[in-house]
Amino acid sequence: METIAAIATAQSPSAIGIVRLSGEETRRVLAALFTPASGMAVEALPYRRMTYGDIRSVDGTLLDRGMAVCFSAAHSYTGEESAELHCHGSPVVLSEVLQAAFAAGARQARPGEFTQRAFLNGKLDLTEAEAVIDLIDAETAESARNAAAQLSGALRRPIERVYDKLLDVSSRFYAVVDYPDEDIEDLSREETERTLLCCEETLSDLLGTFARGKVLKNGVATAIIGAPNAGKSSLLNALVGFDRAIVTDIAGTTRDTVEEKATVGGVLLRLIDTAGIRETDDAVERLGVERSRRAVESADLVIVVADGSHTPLTVEPDILALAAQAPHWILAISKDDRNPAVKTAVWRLPDGAPVPEHLVSFNSVMPGGLDALIDTIRDCFPAGVPAGGTLLTNARQAEAVDRALNAVRAAHEALTAGLTPDVVLTEAEGALDALGELTGRTAREDMVTRIFERFCVGK
Repeated sequence: METIAAIATAQSPSAIGIVRLSGEETRRVLAALFTPASGMAVEALPYRRMTYGDIRSVDGTLLDRGMAVCFSAAHSYTGEESAELHCHGSPVVLSEVLQAAFAAGARQARPGEFTQRAFLNGKLDLTEAEAVIDLIDAETAESARNAAAQLSGALRRPIERVYDKLLDVSSRFYAVVDYPDEDIEDLSREETERTLLCCEETLSDLLGTFARGKVLKNGVATAIIGAPNAGKSSLLNALVGFDRAIVTDIAGTTRDTVEEKATVGGVLLRLIDTAGIRETDDAVERLGVERSRRAVESADLVIVVADGSHTPLTVEPDILALAAQAPHWILAISKDDRNPAVKTAVWRLPDGAPVPEHLVSFNSVMPGGLDALIDTIRDCFPAGVPAGGTLLTNARQAEAVDRALNAVRAAHEALTAGLTPDVVLTEAEGALDALGELTGRTAREDMVTRIFERFCVGK
């Protein structure tokens, strides 16, 4: 393959920056850029050992002084000859070093091409490759730990166990049919059924992890709704830790949805501060109210903010009814610093209004004012057992496991119905195809390309 090059570190000033090389001509390209201070030839540099020297352009201009390290194909990330140049992390310096690599014969790596080569060379399967980008994008400690475990094969291993069991069923069938004189012992009906049930249980458990995995990776879509001036924007600002939304005493200040991410109680929230929901003749505000309603429809969590600065509490029934459509919703009474009675009050909801899953009071200004709300959010989305890398984290994975599970169930139903073995076999092979697509054994080229397009350049 062509030798590729890219900057592997962030495009901002830092102490150290890295330019990566990978491909058959890596040593030759490196020799055009790097001169070891020891006088040793680049071709003789040992693998996996840092060497100090000058980094120069092809015309001999000194660009920087730094370190070079080479990797053999057997021990590199990509599965081919590779090298890294570690220099000072100036974006200008890194760009000049990269341009020098191009002048020496390398080409710009495409987004994700290093990891794609690792997949093509058998260093990673697709679940491990996807774990790389999940690890880069991780926004919580639990998400990072799950991705790191998947990168080590935690998700691949149960998939492979199911694959191997189904492959054994299929291969035994073909062996008996194709070699009748070899006295090959066929699988009994009972043994086949046990195998299918075991596979079904494993796949069902895997598919059941997707809901938690999706939240772990993408966060909880959280809509903050309520009447104008209830304290919605103040809550958003307090949760994210800075003034993201404008706060005034003027009703209708927030006319559109405002979105921000925040980790609250160990849970990643994708917060949406909505326009106050009310009837209005203002065309712009009316559009904002409509967007607010749409945000609620797609939310995993809705926080209804009600003004607690005075009593009695006023909450519009239609707002409560809207919130009750979400999987989880909280009625949060704001400004309890202004009205201490809020914390002990027994609130009467409008007749016929849905009962909230949780009811808490909070304030956005005093230390500890959000503690009760944070604890409630954590209760809605408990961390549970450590993920350990076995959570499905994207729709592609979940869809493939779902297809495999349905095929295994169909095979089991065919078996119990007394249908011919070839029907059972056809369904088992359908499950094998789905699992192969999941790990990359039988993945289509266009699907693989789409996966790696999500990566950053240099990875």
